[in-house]
Amino acid sequence: MNDYPPIAAHGMIGDLQTAALVSSGGVVDWWCTPRFDSPSVFASLLDAQRGGHCRLAVDLPAGDGMTVRQLYLSDTAVLVTRFMAPGGVGEVADFMVPIDSPAPTGRHRLVRLARVVRGSLPFALDCRPRFDYGRTAHTLTLADEHCALFRGPGTDLFLQSTTGLPLRAEGDDVTARFTLRAGQAAAVVLTGAESGAPVPPRPSLEEVVDDLEACRSFWLSWLRSSTYHGRWQDMVNRSAITLKLLTYAPTGAPVAAATMGLPEQIGGERNWDYRYTWIRDAALSVRTLIDLGFRNEAHAFRRWLRDRIEARGDTGGDPLQIMYRVDGDPHLTEESLPHLEGYARSHPVRAGNAAAGQLQLDIYGEASDALVVGGDIGAIRGWKALTDVLDWLADHWDQPDEGIWETRGGRQDFTYSRLMTWVAFDRGIKAATDFSRPADTARWTGARDAVFRQITEHGWHEKRKAFVQHYAADVLDASLLLMPKVGFLSPYDPDWLSTLDAMEEELVSDSLVYRYDPAASPDGLRGSEGTFNLCSFFYVEALARSGRLNQARYAFDKMLTYANHVGLFAEEIGPSGEQLGNFPQAFTHLALVTAAMALDEELARADSGQRTDGHHRPATHGVTVPAEGAPREATT
Repeated sequence: MNDYPPIAAHGMIGDLQTAALVSSGGVVDWWCTPRFDSPSVFASLLDAQRGGHCRLAVDLPAGDGMTVRQLYLSDTAVLVTRFMAPGGVGEVADFMVPIDSPAPTGRHRLVRLARVVRGSLPFALDCRPRFDYGRTAHTLTLADEHCALFRGPGTDLFLQSTTGLPLRAEGDDVTARFTLRAGQAAAVVLTGAESGAPVPPRPSLEEVVDDLEACRSFWLSWLRSSTYHGRWQDMVNRSAITLKLLTYAPTGAPVAAATMGLPEQIGGERNWDYRYTWIRDAALSVRTLIDLGFRNEAHAFRRWLRDRIEARGDTGGDPLQIMYRVDGDPHLTEESLPHLEGYARSHPVRAGNAAAGQLQLDIYGEASDALVVGGDIGAIRGWKALTDVLDWLADHWDQPDEGIWETRGGRQDFTYSRLMTWVAFDRGIKAATDFSRPADTARWTGARDAVFRQITEHGWHEKRKAFVQHYAADVLDASLLLMPKVGFLSPYDPDWLSTLDAMEEELVSDSLVYRYDPAASPDGLRGSEGTFNLCSFFYVEALARSGRLNQARYAFDKMLTYANHVGLFAEEIGPSGEQLGNFPQAFTHLALVTAAMALDEELARADSGQRTDGHHRPATHGVTVPAEGAPREATT
């Protein structure tokens, strides 16, 4: 096993309450159970020696001519690692049967099915769990040659095998060596459970195969609700499945990524814990699923979001904080784990996230949009939650905050934060009118127009001919690629096109987009970072909507080449084209989908002979945009 395989050298499996990463070498090197944000059982991705792993792979000496390939069964979350060697062809299928239920459970099963389709091959199993991020020792009880129990703090891990795969103890770990011939198969099932849970029934090979088919059927059935039938079907389906895998089914709360601690720069300190629900990320993820036709996910998240607003006393009085645990707990105390050396020695490794205490006013725009998404306002409680947010925001929008990128360099008057408060008021006003709901719309309208005037007066930099990151600097910021998407101005407004040109010159590197320039706008952290995949896909969408179709399609096609071998993206792309940051990243996959849908729509118009050179105003989700060439003030 390589000490640290590339971040991109992984697929993800999950059951909608937790998720695991499997490397292209057949190693489960990341798994937290019973939830996404629980302490890890396997974490060799963050420390090759102390983190723990479970390896199941064809066991041949190095240099023996074996080739390894990894793939998903089409349109599913069943991950297959194939081993092609001189002696034959074998494979390991990894999966977790989805638990699509509103009830959280402490029992989660990770299934690993090995088989040989040609020839005869030796396999090796090494199961070395390390509980609580590798901080706590465990005990091992080997009940028989097919059942082992690892007991950690508050968690039991059962390892059970089918006939033909005998287990043996190696210290407090378990190993196995076995050979399969063409047509033969064997499986191991890892079951995480609460301490003292009864031993699960030993699985038969037939039951494992039935579970695989149940998993496959679930994903195929779920995807049938998709309304997308465009040019990039495979990539959009993979992104939709990834967003669903990252959503905690009992509450409907999506997490930002499956992992923590993966670096934005190898050896750097930008190593954050992303296993939580950011209001922003979640709202955008759910909006993307709605646009694809998955309405149940939107309804579940709206209920979760409404509950967070009603529990505002838990967050110090503000209607929302920027992130929560998947069950809605607002307490995310950040700690360093000095016993872990970090991925490729990138430290510190952090668990929890201190950014939860930051003020980021943009979340109220994303939250308001999420509450009215789908063409209805939901239950009366949902409307009450929205009015509470907007009434509070009318008194608090005009203040500095930490901004979308969670910089730790002090509060500023960030233009994107103001933009999204404009969105919050705009969506609330329209919803009150469309659904005849009681509201202080005169007050909201006054606030919305005040925000608009402030952005156009202070967020616009006359010398740069561009909207800038915050009022006290001339730095550009890729978050403002959303200005036309949210309906603040037309994608053909001259000031927007000038801003887009400035971004292309300063933030774009061969279609890859940086969030901002940390050297020009210090963020309180050492080191650098790669280009941000979210921004690169938002750039594609902005180009398409602004009539630059050839450029948009070229940038999109190039971005797809940075996907890993199974179609997944991390947060960033490094200087050598490597994937960096937590993996897989929901932000990236939602932006991929929206870029694909925008491109499909604009290409269809071009194919039908409609003009896309500035004479078409795209749909903006019910928001009226100004005529082309109109001054910025016309949008009010």
